[in-house]
Amino acid sequence: MLFCGRHPHKREIVNITPCPLVLIPGFMLDETLWQRFQTCLPAGWPVLHGALSGGKTIRDIARHLAETLPPRFVLVGFSLGGYIARQLAADYPQRAAALVLVASSLREDTEQQMASKQRAVQSLSAATFSGLSRTAIAGSLHPDRAADTALIAAIRQMGNRLGYAALASQSALRRADVPAAAIQCPTLVVAGAQDALRSLDEAQELTAAIAGATLQVLDGSGHMLPLEQPQALADTLVRWLNEQGID
Repeated sequence: MLFCGRHPHKREIVNITPCPLVLIPGFMLDETLWQRFQTCLPAGWPVLHGALSGGKTIRDIARHLAETLPPRFVLVGFSLGGYIARQLAADYPQRAAALVLVASSLREDTEQQMASKQRAVQSLSAATFSGLSRTAIAGSLHPDRAADTALIAAIRQMGNRLGYAALASQSALRRADVPAAAIQCPTLVVAGAQDALRSLDEAQELTAAIAGATLQVLDGSGHMLPLEQPQALADTLVRWLNEQGID
């Protein structure tokens, strides 16, 4: 069982509440993103789920989420969720025991990317939106999984459940000025070796921007690491937390 805080002397660990993982999904994904990953964690590990809602900015969403969380936690943010996790870690340093950024980035969207997102939103409506496109989803996966219709359907259904309003609000989020250098807690950056959406250069930039951060690259996965390599991701997270003495 992992506990909040860093404990070099195991005999001192008594009556301490287990430190929960706070799992934050990415763009147009919900908590089912983490189902496979959760089954790979040690039994009894407390898990809480965050959502990309509760505000019009990344800081607002982070503040809204913080209001629902216990005093201490380990943050695990996937892709866009990594930006929320970084904001939380920087704004609440006394509460973040550790930070894990999965398939995320330091970079902000360009004006052209923002404009493209808005055009996509405007081309749809609540009546016509039924999830991200199958082509886009397939392009986010490892080439060996690009034809996995069940996996693609599961990812598409997440977006369908969230709906058009979530698409509009998440597409409008500005990713600029999200803290990195201000983060004080132990940080792990995890990247997929075959991620076509977030490059290894981005993972290296993110790692370099956070003091003392560690980078781990997992082979055999595209962007959707929690679904494509859940066991490897869970093993990597648990091993790293143990190495940090967060147990």
